[in-house]
Amino acid sequence: MDLRIKKEGSFQYIEEGEGEVLMLLHGLFGALSNWNDVLDEFSKKYKVVIPLMPIFEMPMIDLGVKGLAKFVNKFIEHKGFDKVTLLGNSLGGHVALVYMKNYPQHVKAMILTGSSGLYESAMGDSYPKRGDYEYIKHKVGVTFYDPETATKELIDEVFEITNDRSKVIRVLAMAKSAIRHNMREDIKKFNVPVCLIWGKNDIVTPPHVAEEFHKLLPDSELKWIDKCGHAPMMERPEEFNRILSDYLERLYSKGV
Repeated sequence: MDLRIKKEGSFQYIEEGEGEVLMLLHGLFGALSNWNDVLDEFSKKYKVVIPLMPIFEMPMIDLGVKGLAKFVNKFIEHKGFDKVTLLGNSLGGHVALVYMKNYPQHVKAMILTGSSGLYESAMGDSYPKRGDYEYIKHKVGVTFYDPETATKELIDEVFEITNDRSKVIRVLAMAKSAIRHNMREDIKKFNVPVCLIWGKNDIVTPPHVAEEFHKLLPDSELKWIDKCGHAPMMERPEEFNRILSDYLERLYSKGV
C-alpha cells in the first residue's frame, strides 16, 4: 500500500478505511512504514489512523512522553474522534499509557507491543556512535530476532538520525523522559481492556516486562509470538495481524 500522508495544520498523518478508529503510535526510531502490514490488513474493516509523532520538530521544552501524549490529544480533538483504540509499539506504547492516564475519556482499549513504561533498556554507554554505519546496522538488527528483518531503508533512517547532532540530543531527551515516567503505579488503576502482543525474543523490553504489564493491568491478556523481537508487527506480520484481528473482533462484539 502506498502511504498517502495528509497534512492539516501542524499534523501529518495517514488515514485509511472506515469504522472504529484504530490509532497506531510508532516508537522513537519508528516510521510510518513500520505499520505497512497492519494498515493494509485492518483498513479493510476499521479506520486506521497513524499520526507522525513530532519528535524532531516539537519545542524542546515540550519534548517527552507527556508532551507527545498532549500532541496525540490535540490530534484526536482536531479529528473529532470520540473514543479510539490505541496500538503502540515501544515508545508509542508508553505514549499510549500516558495518554490513558491523562485523557481516559477518549480511550476504548489499548494494544501494547514491546512497550516501554516499566523497563527502559539502556541504549548502551557508547550509543550513539556517529559515522559508524556497521555499528548502527548491528544495533538496529538486534532489535529483531532475525537481524535480516532490518531493511537497508530502516538502517539508513536510524543512521541519518544518529549523525544529526540536534536529533541525537532529542533522542537522548526522549529516553530520559521515558525513564522518568515509569507507569508502574498508574496502570494498576486503568479500567480499559488491554491486549499485550509480545515477541518471546525481545531483548529491548524482555518477556518479564510483558508479564509485569499483564500482572499490573486489571483487564489484560498476553499473547506471545515465538522467534520474534521488539517489533512483532514488522517481523511476524501475519501472526501479529491474526492475534490483533481476533482481539478486536472480540472487543467490538462486546460493544465496548
